[in-house]
Amino acid sequence: MNNIFKFSIVTSFLGLWITTHVPESFELIFGFILIFTFGMIHGSNDLLIINKILEKSKYYSKFSILTAYLLIVSLAILIFYLIPALALSLFVLFSAYHFGEQHWEHSFIKSNNSLKTVFYFFYGMFILYLLFASNTTGVKSIVSEITGYQIADLYSLPILLILGSSVGIVLTFELYSKRLSTEIVLTELFSLVVLIIIFNSSSLIWGFTIYFILWHSIPSLAEQIKFVYGEFKLETTLKYCKSAAPYWIVSLVGMVILYYVFSAEKHFYSLFFAFIAAVTFPHAFVMVKMFSKKKHNHK
Repeated sequence: MNNIFKFSIVTSFLGLWITTHVPESFELIFGFILIFTFGMIHGSNDLLIINKILEKSKYYSKFSILTAYLLIVSLAILIFYLIPALALSLFVLFSAYHFGEQHWEHSFIKSNNSLKTVFYFFYGMFILYLLFASNTTGVKSIVSEITGYQIADLYSLPILLILGSSVGIVLTFELYSKRLSTEIVLTELFSLVVLIIIFNSSSLIWGFTIYFILWHSIPSLAEQIKFVYGEFKLETTLKYCKSAAPYWIVSLVGMVILYYVFSAEKHFYSLFFAFIAAVTFPHAFVMVKMFSKKKHNHK
């Protein structure tokens, strides 16, 4: 097991300990603090990564890249305001693929690209639905608050069976084809058991925070730092954070402004997910390009 995986396991159980020793209100506040720090920082350096991807290109300027990025973010916020049900659905779909890609890209090196794409989506959706199924009341409440629609049933069992079977079939096929090692598969099964325990023991926001920060954001930060600076160590991490700081501050200010302008007509969760979704859409695309560039560079 690599150091980041060990860190995720140990800190996840620390998060589980917090669940049993503090009130849910503390979980909520601490969860949002982590999301607005580590979570947002991991997506704050997209422009730096884009510039790294296009460093040899003569067809794109920094201004055009910044303009395109801001347009995508603005469009996402607009869709969330005008058609929240569509925006929330797209947010879940994009997040599912993004989570699956980040978690498995380093393992699916020799696999078929089409198979990888499908698997990433199904795996990420499986993780999210494990979380949803463990907190159905919270999910229904947030969906109702954001979209105005009341969900009668999440159909947790059949959907989990479909998603879990799909993930299992692909892993079995890859294992049989010797494109995945037994060690990797067993490690990932152990990870799923850990996440299931945490999701079933935590509130919706706290369970999401543990996965989003410890299993996604921190490993993603390590990948991004290695991509930009060539190695992941304290010095390059500090350089990354220094580069990301202005964008992170702008993002926080943007969230505050969004809340101030729309707080009279929108609830906090609506504004929170609108902002997170607005950043997620371009970030997920940037990460696809980053992994593609890394794969190309290693050929």
